[in-house]
Amino acid sequence: MTNPRFDELNLSPAVLKALKYRGFEKTTPVQAEAIPALMEWRDVIAKAPTGTGKTFAFGIPIIEHIDLSDDRVQALILAPTRELALQITDEMRALAKYIHNIKMSCLYGGQNIGNQINQLKKYPKVVIATPGRLLDHLNRRTIKLNGLRTVILDEADRMLDMGFYKDVTRILDRTGSRRNMGLFSATMSREVMDIGWIYQRDPVEVTVAEIEENLPDIQQFSLKADERDKTDMIGDIIEEEGYEKVLIFCNTKRKAERLTEWLKAKNYLVDCIHGDIRQAVREKVMQAFRDGRLHILVATDVVARGIDVEDIDAVFNYDIPEETERYVHRIGRTGRAKKSGVTYSFVTTIADSVRLDQIARWTRTRIKRKD
Repeated sequence: MTNPRFDELNLSPAVLKALKYRGFEKTTPVQAEAIPALMEWRDVIAKAPTGTGKTFAFGIPIIEHIDLSDDRVQALILAPTRELALQITDEMRALAKYIHNIKMSCLYGGQNIGNQINQLKKYPKVVIATPGRLLDHLNRRTIKLNGLRTVILDEADRMLDMGFYKDVTRILDRTGSRRNMGLFSATMSREVMDIGWIYQRDPVEVTVAEIEENLPDIQQFSLKADERDKTDMIGDIIEEEGYEKVLIFCNTKRKAERLTEWLKAKNYLVDCIHGDIRQAVREKVMQAFRDGRLHILVATDVVARGIDVEDIDAVFNYDIPEETERYVHRIGRTGRAKKSGVTYSFVTTIADSVRLDQIARWTRTRIKRKD
């Protein structure tokens, strides 16, 4: 069955114009099922692989439902990390590009709370937040949710795995005015299903299987390399293939910093982000990467899920990740929105080789040896 085009979903001209500006014409499977249900104020519980367009699946109905005459917060989107919250905010603002007076506020830890309070005084209609910081505002009474219509939990599995279950339930207990709720998740853990059972009413279930047509178009290569040769090999591949936007993952922050210094010494436009770098600095680095002022970004897994940047040409696994799920999240940063991508994983030890073979079997994909 062919997925419908956006102009077949009875969307407003302003939203269609914003989608056209971004170059999107046809829905993905999760969008084709979730958008009509959320537009009808139905609850939705959606399981879909990373990179399949979940943000637009809930973002479009939110924008379409906004009442411009109501100054209260009308939609709340919860995200597990600051990076993801910021990315969702960018996507939501892009959807509202041609609609005036839809203010949005992004609330997360690590940013001055006074600045956030000032944002909230400007009557945002959509709030994107991490659970801990939103609870802080609720306890301070700097935000009211009495006008709330829609609540979305994005990457719900990740959020609950990080220990936010109690925070999420405390928040949901204070959203009694909501008309519908969406749970979007890559996996359906016991905790995610519990949240759905307690807080949703007859939800529409959307499941997008990881079949070939829905998986990102990503070529995956392995390269045998000594530790000291990896940096030169990365440089050679970038030059040979003409890559302009590259993401490199390391297993430790120390290695990420060291690799960044080596690449800077070779005159590459590069920077790194990891969990110990201040949030304000991370945001500046991420924006420079999105804008093309940085050609290479080095990162650790702590921030992997929050990196949602369009047109990443290639992902390098400088180190093989210790968990298969991390590999999937890393390579999912490229090949997004039906575009092709490529990944390279360096194999240095026998343990690396064994782990990469396990990853290939678990993900049912072919990782080709590149000489």
